[in-house]
Amino acid sequence: MQKINLTGGCISHRSTSVHNDAGVKAVLKSPHSRRSAIFVGPVSARQRLECGAFTAAFGAGVWLAVGVFVGSLFPTSAAPVASFAGKSPLQWSVRMADSQMKRLGDRLAWTEGGNAKWDYTAGLFTLSLLKLNECETDPARLHFVTNAIGSFISADGKIQGYKPGEYQLDALNPGKTVLALWQLTKEERYVKCAMLLRQQLNTQPRTGDGGFWHKQRYTNQMWLDGLFMAAPFYAQCAATTLFCAAPTDFDDVAKQIRLMDEHAYDPASGLFYHGWDDKKTQAWANPANGCSSNFWGRAGGWYAMALVDTLDFFPTNHPARKDILTTLQKLAAGVVKHQDPVSGVWWQVMDQGGRPGNYLEATASAMFVYALAKGVNKNYLPPNYVPAILKGYQGILKNFIHSDTNGVVSLTQCCQVAGLGFTSSGGRPRDGSFDYYVSEPIVENDLKGVGPFILASLELQKLQAQPPTTRRHLLSGDKD
Repeated sequence: MQKINLTGGCISHRSTSVHNDAGVKAVLKSPHSRRSAIFVGPVSARQRLECGAFTAAFGAGVWLAVGVFVGSLFPTSAAPVASFAGKSPLQWSVRMADSQMKRLGDRLAWTEGGNAKWDYTAGLFTLSLLKLNECETDPARLHFVTNAIGSFISADGKIQGYKPGEYQLDALNPGKTVLALWQLTKEERYVKCAMLLRQQLNTQPRTGDGGFWHKQRYTNQMWLDGLFMAAPFYAQCAATTLFCAAPTDFDDVAKQIRLMDEHAYDPASGLFYHGWDDKKTQAWANPANGCSSNFWGRAGGWYAMALVDTLDFFPTNHPARKDILTTLQKLAAGVVKHQDPVSGVWWQVMDQGGRPGNYLEATASAMFVYALAKGVNKNYLPPNYVPAILKGYQGILKNFIHSDTNGVVSLTQCCQVAGLGFTSSGGRPRDGSFDYYVSEPIVENDLKGVGPFILASLELQKLQAQPPTTRRHLLSGDKD
């Protein structure tokens, strides 16, 4: 790493990517070169960077040169910092994981006559624990996951409480953890279980244009939630040789994503409606387009996570990959557009911040930070999203994270549940209205927020750790 003093000339002959510890980043383009440079703050205020507008916008000083790359101009106002509230993102993920495992004990594990269920929230939380274990190993986490998920699975791969005939896409989400356990342990029961879950999609009811119903009881309906539950699992199975997937499986995965993009996207707001009714007959559905009437934060969060997680397994040479990336980029723009400018987080009903009854909501905020950060880390999104990511993560810590005197942390302001059709536990019609979405209970430490917070923290850690020289393609997104 070379220390240089940039004085005069506006870097006319070459551009240099530079870095220091100050945490202020800007992407600059030399007026005499097609090359661009990342600048990450001055080392010494005693020196001056005399490059006209560059000086005025980004300050002066001695900089550390770490490389050169080609790209376009994407100014940013901040770069990842070393710590958040005195701790690294990895430390926050560990604290949250340890706290939640302590709170839960054995409650997620199946026992005869017990209350534990094969549940998508357990799948989300346990997968986040295994992702954390890839960064910092703790045998207690693997034991917890094996107990929580493995306890449901018999030697022949059957699942306690799983009812394939209900055709719940939610039931597929724990399959992601099942596949991870199989990769870790090579126990045959896990691959048998994953195959059993994958078989559900072979006969899953579909809309007229081929979209999976969210459940058997939700006839002709696609929900954003269902894309997260099924699409990454479906894509991973298609990418796993042992499953002998049909060549068209990736086409089908892409179709599910495309259908929700086509039917649920609202160009005016840049957001996605929670659900879509193919027949346009549900009480909550707009008779003109079949969509629900509001933009529920967590629904958008489910879809955002579905996109970045599906891309993990989607072939780089598949023609539909570019369409998925375009959908992600479109979604990201809408999400950042509706980020609360004061708190940095997101509202329960995304486009009606400040309306009486609305509130800043933790699960959606964690999901958005995770998806945006992973998008940047994977080169799916440009680095001008970094300020929004940092603001969102800092907002989560400030607004939602509480710590007790023993250091146990909690995630507050979590919407407990929301759906479409039938009635809520309080007897209220789930009609997709603003009043409905803000009426559902607000709880602490819901797994639908705890899991994404751990995942978001891991992505922030990766974002922070990336040297600028690894970011050479961030300016133009995924090149596949």
